[in-house]
Amino acid sequence: MKSFAKGPMSQEEFKTRLFSFQDRYHIHHPYQVAMSVGKLTKAQIQAWVANRYYYQIMIPRKDAAILSNCEDRQVRRNWIQRILDHDGFGDDPGGIEAWLRLGEACGLKREEIESLEHVLPGVRFAVDAYYHFAKEAPWQEAVCSSLTELFAPKIHQQRLDYFPKLYPWVHQEGLTYFQKRLSQARRDVEFGLDFVLNHFSTYELQQRALHILDFKINVLWSLLDALLVNYPLES
Repeated sequence: MKSFAKGPMSQEEFKTRLFSFQDRYHIHHPYQVAMSVGKLTKAQIQAWVANRYYYQIMIPRKDAAILSNCEDRQVRRNWIQRILDHDGFGDDPGGIEAWLRLGEACGLKREEIESLEHVLPGVRFAVDAYYHFAKEAPWQEAVCSSLTELFAPKIHQQRLDYFPKLYPWVHQEGLTYFQKRLSQARRDVEFGLDFVLNHFSTYELQQRALHILDFKINVLWSLLDALLVNYPLES
C-alpha cells in the first residue's frame, strides 16, 4: 500500500502552534501565580531569586555553545548580542549583574547568591539539562529552544507592575533586569521566530521544533516545581 508523506504546515499555522505553548508557560505555574498576587513570603521570593540565578548564569554559556556549533556567520553576528546582554559589555554591566542587584534588593547578600548555596538539586538538574541540550544538539535546534522568549515580555511587564505594589520591601533599583529584558526579549524573538519559521520548513522539522519548545517549557516549569516542593505555598 502506497504511503504519502505529510506536507508541512503553512507558516501561519506553524506560528500559531508555536504560540499555543503560551498556555503552558511558567507564568501559569502555581508558584508564579502566587507571586503575582502577593502571596509569597520574603523567604520564598529570595529562594526564587537565588535559584533563578543559576539559570541566569547559564544563559551566556548556553549561547556560547550555540555559537561554537554554528557555521553561519550572519547567525553568529546576531546571536553574540545575547551573550553581551547577560555578561555585559562596555558601560553596560549586563543581565547577570542586574539579577545580582535584584537579589540584593530582596535582602540577599551578593556572596551567598554567587556561591549557589541555595540552588536546589532539581533546579540544577533542569538547567544543566538545558545547557547540555544546547551544547550537543544541532545549533538550529538550540536556536529553536530559545523561543520561550515569545512569552517573556508579558511576564517581565507583570513583575514591573506588581512588585512595587505587592512587595514594597524590594528596593526599586532591583527591578532593572525586568525593564531591560522587555526590549531585549522582543528583539531576540524577532530574529529567533523568523529563523525557526523558515528553517523548520518540512512536516518532520516542524514537529521536531514543537517537541523542542515543549522540552524548554518543561525546563522552566521544573525550576518552579523544585521551589514549590521545598518552599510550599500556604493553603
